[in-house]
Amino acid sequence: MAGNNVVQILLWLAAAGAVLYGQQAMMAKYCQGCHSETNRSGGVSVEGLQTTDVGAAGMTWEKILRKVRTGEMPPLGMPRPIAADTASFISWLEKELDGHAVAKRNPGSPLIHRLNRAEYSNAIRDLLGLRMDHAASLPADDSGYGFDNIGSVLTVSPLLMEKYMATARRVSRLAVGTVKASAAIERFNPGKGPALDASDELPLNLRGGLLLQYHFPVDAEYSLLVRVRGTPGAKAPPPKLDVRIDGQRAQLHDVIIDANEEAQITRTYEMRLPIKAGLHAIGASFLTETLKQETGVAARSRVGAGAPPSTNVSVEYLQIGGPFNAAGPGDTESRKTIFVCRPAAGQPETPCARRIISSLASRAYRRTVTAADVTPLLNLFAIGRKDGGSFDTGIETAVRAILVSPSFLFRVERDTAAGVHAVSDLELASRLSFFIWSSIPDEELLRLAGQKKLRAALPAQVRRMLADVKARSLVENFAGQWLQLRNIPSWRPDPEKFPQFDDSLRTAMQRETELFFEYIVREDRSVVDFINADYSFLNERLARHYGVPGVKGTYFRKVTFTGEERGGVLTHGSVLTVSSYPTRTSPVLRGKWILENILATPPPPPPPDVPDLTEKAANSAKDLRAALEKHRANAGCASCHSRLDPLGFALENFDAVGKFRDSEDGVKVDASGSLPGGIHFVGPSGLKKVLMEKQDYFVECISEKLLTYALGRGLEHYDLPVVRQVRREAAAKEHRFSELVLAIVNSVPFQMRRSPER
Repeated sequence: MAGNNVVQILLWLAAAGAVLYGQQAMMAKYCQGCHSETNRSGGVSVEGLQTTDVGAAGMTWEKILRKVRTGEMPPLGMPRPIAADTASFISWLEKELDGHAVAKRNPGSPLIHRLNRAEYSNAIRDLLGLRMDHAASLPADDSGYGFDNIGSVLTVSPLLMEKYMATARRVSRLAVGTVKASAAIERFNPGKGPALDASDELPLNLRGGLLLQYHFPVDAEYSLLVRVRGTPGAKAPPPKLDVRIDGQRAQLHDVIIDANEEAQITRTYEMRLPIKAGLHAIGASFLTETLKQETGVAARSRVGAGAPPSTNVSVEYLQIGGPFNAAGPGDTESRKTIFVCRPAAGQPETPCARRIISSLASRAYRRTVTAADVTPLLNLFAIGRKDGGSFDTGIETAVRAILVSPSFLFRVERDTAAGVHAVSDLELASRLSFFIWSSIPDEELLRLAGQKKLRAALPAQVRRMLADVKARSLVENFAGQWLQLRNIPSWRPDPEKFPQFDDSLRTAMQRETELFFEYIVREDRSVVDFINADYSFLNERLARHYGVPGVKGTYFRKVTFTGEERGGVLTHGSVLTVSSYPTRTSPVLRGKWILENILATPPPPPPPDVPDLTEKAANSAKDLRAALEKHRANAGCASCHSRLDPLGFALENFDAVGKFRDSEDGVKVDASGSLPGGIHFVGPSGLKKVLMEKQDYFVECISEKLLTYALGRGLEHYDLPVVRQVRREAAAKEHRFSELVLAIVNSVPFQMRRSPER
């Protein structure tokens, strides 16, 4: 038996040696000619690389793996190994790199992480029960690696700290209710809020106008002034202006416009109403039904999106004034959250103040607070109590200090041991919460972390957090940047070429993709649906743009497609628009978008001496294809454009605002493409088929994006084996979204850190 074991071992060693020799020989034959120490094409040399120890040069080997997997290397026109040898090489190299990553764990060293603007707003919401948009008071954050939560770019300046101090003063006063009740007027234009023709937040019989969230500082009377603008129309019942607070009608006005009046008229409608302190939804829009009753069966008028029944009128602006006759701070959500106790008359205030401050500081700092944390805050409470003359003012002073504390504004993880070690349970709770919620941990996470039970409870906690409404932060912050949805509000297609594009369509496009992503998260669907789904979420405005019949009304609903024109995010108007120019489509931009966001193989930047395509050369789809074919004739351009252009051309049936077309100016659109290696496809359905055959690439791409977002840092070569492991674990569970998230949460870089070398 012993002799047989020895023989088997010798045979295994011989086979392993043959494999290593074969890989080394293949590298020498197909790679070394261009990637020698002398040539170093692309800055890479394979001389000296040892197949017996790939971990010693992991960065270079990861580059090789990615180039070979995508078919970029060897380049077109150069000798290539047969497909079986290439597949064997890829399989061997993945196994070697992944095995080295398991044997020598390297989680990286995260930097100090400042809360970005979205995280700050969400933390204020969850800490104080105060929902506010801080876009006006805090500057926009820089981005790195595709996201704005990357620690290395979240710098701090004296101006930013001044902004934080001013914001903390305003927030603490609003939350506690110590704001001075001096009357003021604020004006809001429709362009700053959602277009109601693409909103499902109000009753179905409303169109046009605007909807906004407004925080009323105290219980008081407030004035609402709505100015409408319109043009005379045919004799018909007057349009009805519907003003609502929190979805309930406040007033209904007939907008009387005489047909004999001038071409443009304005009307102003003002009301003064008692409103409780806190956040309220204020809407001003027009009824589109002929029945006045809000109950019963409504007869919907047949009008275009945004147009009331009889006259072309719109809301020019909404003005909020007040407060008048203030009655006090009210019983707001914020005050309920803050004041967990009240000192009894004649009793010492310090015990209650200590309880309030300790509770707020513990949640704000994401850890157990000590006397060193609480004592300075109690001192500030005493100062505020003395200066302001009330218990509430003292608490407001302490809250303000908490909001500018480094322990709140910065996520700092401390090295508890040398080398590679696990982060603490409380630090893990913060990582998890900022990943899924872009906010501070809730009480359940902090409790489990404090009891050191969080790691064992991670699967249940991940699913609980994904089901929570706060997981919408993944839509707004992760999807908004991965799919570039944040670019849609500022995108301006040429109005002469695309007169049908308006704010209602713009908002509907963005909402479609947000609802699609939210559905995949909420229903725990396979992430492959991003490529191959046969459904989406449409309202009447967007359905009409897409040519989908049978969708009526402003609200969004799930729609299943019967043809092959639509399906998956690549056919969403949002993606097609942000990957076009204002005047025309761009196969290059669309191909680049796919390589970056679907296949995780971004092309290198173009050489500085390559001229742009002229608009004259791209007047039509036919001219554009001819111009790009001429562009690819340059060998230096062909290396990238041979991959970029075919992917983009497959989407040429969609114009620059995502409308489907079979022809342009009487010429049939050519939506065919061919990738290196002889892969040919036609149109979006053909492209989706090719991408589905490479779905592992897409799953790795979204895993790579999610891991970058979760860690708040760019990925290094030693992180890429983790990406492949996430893909393998998700594949075993049908690629469900929760499985990707859980695999990331369980990964070495998420749960551990490396002490920096000193």
